[in-house]
Amino acid sequence: MTFENLLVERDDAVAIVTFNRPKVLNALNTQTLTELSAAIAGFKSDAGVRAIVLTGAGEKSFVAGADINELAVQTPIEGKEHARRGQQIFDAIEQLGKPVIAAVNGFALGGGCEMIMACTIRIAADTARFGQPEINLGIIPGYGGSQRLPRLVGRGIALEIILTGDMISAQRAYEIGLVNKVVPAAELMTEAKKIAHHLASKAPIAMRYCIEAVHQGLEGSLAEGQYLETSLFGAIASSADMKEGTKAFLEKRKAVWLGK
Repeated sequence: MTFENLLVERDDAVAIVTFNRPKVLNALNTQTLTELSAAIAGFKSDAGVRAIVLTGAGEKSFVAGADINELAVQTPIEGKEHARRGQQIFDAIEQLGKPVIAAVNGFALGGGCEMIMACTIRIAADTARFGQPEINLGIIPGYGGSQRLPRLVGRGIALEIILTGDMISAQRAYEIGLVNKVVPAAELMTEAKKIAHHLASKAPIAMRYCIEAVHQGLEGSLAEGQYLETSLFGAIASSADMKEGTKAFLEKRKAVWLGK
């Protein structure tokens, strides 16, 4: 896939997507969102891609939010449609069924912070900064930030971040559970790729069902979540991968996953 605002590379079963607008701190304009949507759809249908890494070009920014030039001229109807479009794209990341690792190399603000919250795992450089600064523009988060952030870090901390609009450090993001791990900036992509390759080596159907069980289960009661879990557990019992995985364990060898 070739895009204007994204760089897409393949490293065996891992796809690496780099937001490539460093002059504007990789801000998300309409074209970038459209290209990201197309890339995610391509990864979903490509059985050869088993994990994805998202990162930003340059040393300063992962994604420093939406393009303010576009936001400033939107009508109410256009604003609502724009927000819903961003939500749909981030939903597609969350519901991809394949692990998506955010390698946060710098600013992850506004839409950038909302994007990483839709990812499966978040790794941050020690120089990264996070925040939802929309209130400083007289607006609110529009790409799911008001909903995903409290689910990740709790209501009180989420409200503090959203209402103050202040940035927080990578260490603080780790302490509150917004990111999984903080590493020196020079080691960020090495660590992100390491995790991505490790996850790509796992059974793809089981990976998809694990992600679905967690995300969908959290939206209902414990009983509803456990019912979903039993349904998925039963469904996977008929898969070729389940038979291969158990057979490989008994034969003391490495499983060969077919994704079937």
